[in-house]
Amino acid sequence: MGEISLTAPFSTVADLIEQALSQYPDRIAFSCLGHELTFAEVDRLSDQFASYLVNELKLVAGDRIAIQLPNIPQFPIVLYGAIRAGLTIVNTNPLYTPRELKHQLCDSGAKALVVLSNVADKAAEIINETDVANVIVTNLGDFLPQPKRLLVNFVVRYIKKMVPAFRFEKSIGFLQTLELGKAKTYQRVQSKAEDIFVLQYTGGTTGLSKGAVLTHANLCANADQICRQLPELFTGKQQVYCAPLPFYHIYAFNLHLLCAFLSGAKQILIPNPRDISSFAKALKSQNLTVFIGLNTLFNALLRDDEFRKLDFSTLTVTSAGGMALTPDVAKRWYDLTACEILEGYGLTETSPVIASNQVGRNKKGTVGVALADTEVKVVDENDQDLAVGEIGELCVKGPQVMSGYWQQPEETENVFLEGGWFKTGDIAVIDENGFIKLVDRKKDMIIVSGFNVYPNEIEEVVTQHPGIEEAAAIGVEHESNGQTIKLYVVLSNKNLSKDAIIDYCRQHLTAYKVPKLIEVCESLPKSNVGKILRRKLREKDEETNVS
Repeated sequence: MGEISLTAPFSTVADLIEQALSQYPDRIAFSCLGHELTFAEVDRLSDQFASYLVNELKLVAGDRIAIQLPNIPQFPIVLYGAIRAGLTIVNTNPLYTPRELKHQLCDSGAKALVVLSNVADKAAEIINETDVANVIVTNLGDFLPQPKRLLVNFVVRYIKKMVPAFRFEKSIGFLQTLELGKAKTYQRVQSKAEDIFVLQYTGGTTGLSKGAVLTHANLCANADQICRQLPELFTGKQQVYCAPLPFYHIYAFNLHLLCAFLSGAKQILIPNPRDISSFAKALKSQNLTVFIGLNTLFNALLRDDEFRKLDFSTLTVTSAGGMALTPDVAKRWYDLTACEILEGYGLTETSPVIASNQVGRNKKGTVGVALADTEVKVVDENDQDLAVGEIGELCVKGPQVMSGYWQQPEETENVFLEGGWFKTGDIAVIDENGFIKLVDRKKDMIIVSGFNVYPNEIEEVVTQHPGIEEAAAIGVEHESNGQTIKLYVVLSNKNLSKDAIIDYCRQHLTAYKVPKLIEVCESLPKSNVGKILRRKLREKDEETNVS
């Protein structure tokens, strides 16, 4: 089988996917829970799903479909089927609370939802308050052969009780959609480069997430840029990827479901990376060549005896993003695997990769150099360009930068400078060789285990409690998670306990957004116009820790 042309000027993600499917029919594409799918099987199944979307649901080009799944084979089947039907993808976190899910479904105008049965109860609570008319439910073991499928689904539902009761007025099982799709033919939709491929939601200053509009051209450009930045991943020889980071996050979505798939890689899907024992078991007897992770995951794996026993002799590339890589973790990973971690950097709004270190050109403490066709600069508080070596806000321009935020022109205008420069909100310095070092976060965003947490969202939820008058959330350093959330509150009910506040947060926020530290105070520091000064709270916290 000949080597794929990785620098082909794909104009749409559909073109990219079709080339991979035709190039590598006999290769293993995905492995999960001990079962494998070839590219030919992915081709057939995604075609059946596309047929169902077009013929049965009557969805048309540009309609939005939300995917709320972990890293299981159903995700790529749904994704590639939706691409063939010309739909726009709305990646949705399975950990979302009903409130968070409702906002994303309503804001995107999604007409269909594919959801794992384990989390379907959340969707069932709010689905009638959205435009979603079609719900497709899948079980964890649906792609396993019988009788293993029956056994796994039975154990998950009835023994481990991992599937809470739920009821939709109208829904269909995922396997049934494939059967219905198989019975009919359909005309594949020809997408265009400027069409919206994915609405990728990210936090905002309003406290509600907003959708970054990423086109086919954006994702195709970034896939090509990544291939050129890390040619070691795309040699024509089949690579074996470990895929533990969630596909609903744009980092894993692009690197695994587009770039790795394009190169004909075999990918080991990890549905629950927190289950370290199962994680290590999934990698046994695999000649792993590529590992995509982040600092907290590396740290957890390095502490596990079974993981440390694995054979890493074939590992050639380890890539990290999502949060800062600590020197200790980088050293311990290298000591175990003899493979350096290449730290990179990107944002939801940039599809996502902006910069990365490279094999043989890895400058520790930096996020590497900008990708091909990507310009970077730093500006001062007045948006004036700064010289090399000066610290300022990092700005980027390139074909991977989003066209804007979905239905939010003011938010879009706020993040772009004249000439199409996107303001990242991160403070950085660029050295004379082009290496980028991140210095600080301009925004108040908190990063917990690689997940972006926005204080406004937490404060908006917390202050809805009748016993809380004011609240402010900040990030404080945490040994394993990078940061943890500390909440300062002014109480109207002086008898309200800290445990009660945390319990309230657990009811309304995804687990990683729940504050771990609560401090009750008489008042919060404010500016002359009444804006709460989180900076003062961070300074107070740092002074307390020092003293």
